[in-house]
Amino acid sequence: MKVMKFGGTSVGTAERMKSVAQLISCDMDTKIVVLSAMSGTTNTLVEISGYLYKKNPEGANTLINKLEQKYIAHTFELYKTEEWRKATTKFLHEEFDYLRSFTKVHFTSFEEKVILAQGEIISTNMMTNYLKECGENTILLSALDIIRTDKNAEPDFSYISNKSQNIMAENPGYKIYITQGFICRNAYGEIDNLLRGGSDYTACLIGAALKTEEIQIWTDIDGMHNNDPRIVENTVPVRQLHFEEAAELAYFGAKILHPTCIQPAKFAGVPVRLLNTMDPTAPGTLINNSFQPGTIKAVAAKDDIVCIQIESSRMLLAHGFLRKVFEIFEIYKTSIDMICTSEVGVSLTIDNAAHLNEIVEELKKYGTVSVEKEMVIVCVVGDLSANNIGFETMASEAFRQIPVRMISYGGSRHNISFLVQKEDKKRTLQALSDTLFHS
Repeated sequence: MKVMKFGGTSVGTAERMKSVAQLISCDMDTKIVVLSAMSGTTNTLVEISGYLYKKNPEGANTLINKLEQKYIAHTFELYKTEEWRKATTKFLHEEFDYLRSFTKVHFTSFEEKVILAQGEIISTNMMTNYLKECGENTILLSALDIIRTDKNAEPDFSYISNKSQNIMAENPGYKIYITQGFICRNAYGEIDNLLRGGSDYTACLIGAALKTEEIQIWTDIDGMHNNDPRIVENTVPVRQLHFEEAAELAYFGAKILHPTCIQPAKFAGVPVRLLNTMDPTAPGTLINNSFQPGTIKAVAAKDDIVCIQIESSRMLLAHGFLRKVFEIFEIYKTSIDMICTSEVGVSLTIDNAAHLNEIVEELKKYGTVSVEKEMVIVCVVGDLSANNIGFETMASEAFRQIPVRMISYGGSRHNISFLVQKEDKKRTLQALSDTLFHS
C-alpha cells in the first residue's frame, strides 16, 4: 500500500484532475490518496473570511458566487455522464449554500477554520465522483475522522494511528481510498488545520500510522534540486536524501517540502518520494534513512534574515550571559537560526522580525546592539562530518570574492551555513554550484 499526495496545482483544473486520476488508477496497487484544495481556492476562502470579519456579507457573497460558478464550470469539463455531473452539481450547490450561511452568523476564528476546510472537502468529493464514473473501486474517507491535534496543536499520533487502522479495517477491499489533506480536528473536537506542511503533513502522518510501503508527494517539479533552479543554471534533481538532509534543505529554503512534515515518516522508517505530475516517469527524489558518506547533496538559501550582534565587555567570563540573551528570544517566541560567540560578543540570526524592536530594547540591558537586515543564509547540505575531510574547505573556496558575515559549522553533520548580504545571494549560489558540482 502507498500514500499518494497531490497538491493544489496538481488538481487545479479539470484536465489536471483527469491526469491525476490516471496516475492513481494506472495499476492494481492499493492506494491512499491525499488531496489539497484546487489551486486558488484556499486564498479565495481566506478572502471570504476577511469580508466576514469586516461584517461585509455582500462582499463575501460576491466571492462565494464567483467561486461556485467556477466549480460548476469544472463539472462540464470533468464528467462525461449526466448522472455524475448532476450528483456533483447538487453537492456543490449544497456546499456553497453552506458557505453562504456564514454570512448570517457571528464570525470568529472557529467559523473561519470551518470555511477553510471546505476547499479540500470539495476537491476530494469531485475526484471521488470522477473515479467512480470511471469505474474505479474507490471510497472517500473524511480526514476529520482520522487526523487530530492535541492541546499543544501538535498531531496526536497515537490517536491518528488507532483511527487510521480502525477505519481501514472497517472499509476493506477498496483499491483507492481518498481523503483530505491539511484539515483536522483539534483536541476539543473543533474543525482545525495542520498549518505547517499542510497536506504533506497529512500524507506523512497517515503513511507513518499505517507503515505503508512508500509516501509519494506529487508536485510540479522533478524532485528536490541541488540548487535553486529559479536562480542557478544547470541544476539537477537530487535522487536520494537522508531524512535529516531533506529537513535541513527544507528549513533553509527548499520550498518543495516543509521541514516538519517528514518527521513522522522518518521515525516510522517509511520512505518519502518526491515526484512530478508533469513528468510522471521521472524518478524524482527518494528520502529515507540511508546516508551516503562522502557526498555533498545540495545548496539552499533562506531569505529575509536579520542579524543581531551584542557586544559587551561584561561578557568576558560572565556566567549566565548567554542564558539571559536566549531568555529574551524565548519571551518573544522568536527562534534563532545561526549563532556565533566570542569573548566580547555574540552574533545571531532570526527569520521572524515581528518583535525585533522589543528584542533589541531588551538586549541593550546587556551590551551594545547592532542590527543588519535583508541578509541571506546559504547552506550546503550533505556529508559534512569531521571525518569527511576537505568538503568544508571546498565550500569556503566558493566565497573567495564574496563577503561572509557569519559561518556556522559543527552544529550538524549534514550542514554548513554562511550568512551573506541579499545582493550577494545569486552569485553565492552560482559559485557554490560551480565549485561543488561542476568543478
